[in-house]
Amino acid sequence: MENQLVYELRRPENMEPGKKYPAIFLLHGMGSNEQNMMPLVSGMDKNRFVFSIRGPIQQPPGYAFFTIQGFGNPHRDAFDSAIHKLENFIDYAIEKYPVDTNEIFFMGFSQGAILSMTLGLKLGTRIKGIIALSGYIPAFVKEEYDIQTIDQVAAFISHGEHDQVLPFEWGVAAEAFYKQHGADSTFIGYPQGHTVSNENYNDFTVWFKNLTNK
Repeated sequence: MENQLVYELRRPENMEPGKKYPAIFLLHGMGSNEQNMMPLVSGMDKNRFVFSIRGPIQQPPGYAFFTIQGFGNPHRDAFDSAIHKLENFIDYAIEKYPVDTNEIFFMGFSQGAILSMTLGLKLGTRIKGIIALSGYIPAFVKEEYDIQTIDQVAAFISHGEHDQVLPFEWGVAAEAFYKQHGADSTFIGYPQGHTVSNENYNDFTVWFKNLTNK
């Protein structure tokens, strides 16, 4: 399997031959890079692979996964291409590393949250859980993508009540869409802007540990 994406890898401690390990795939926001998300998995990364993926499009001072043509409206070709590359990356990671295919998680901020929620809908039971921080689900994903069964998918979706980039209501609607399709979803709003607060970090870390019982 060929991979087209740059990534940073953190491996499980004391790996044992023949054993497979859970994996967390991290997706950054616009203008950021693969280093940005790593601090957010502190406390969640023990005995797991962490793949922090760089967006393929240059977006100074960093990178992006897709471009936008208007408020809340990604360029469809760029968005579909990003989803395709990320699906291929999952297959690449599973082929190259001893990843437990029953323990795959996505976590993203902003663009990364948008993609994480889309991948959850598109891949269904291939994904165990997602953490989506300050994102939304594009209309064409809801209307035109082949949405899979997600009643076995767990989702932590959060959003800043004073988000100046992506409206708070978009996060509320995203969680409602997940719940409507049967996911075990949690939504929390925070009195903040387009960022991840310490309280937000603590909440999704606890949620993740309860989900994985580790």
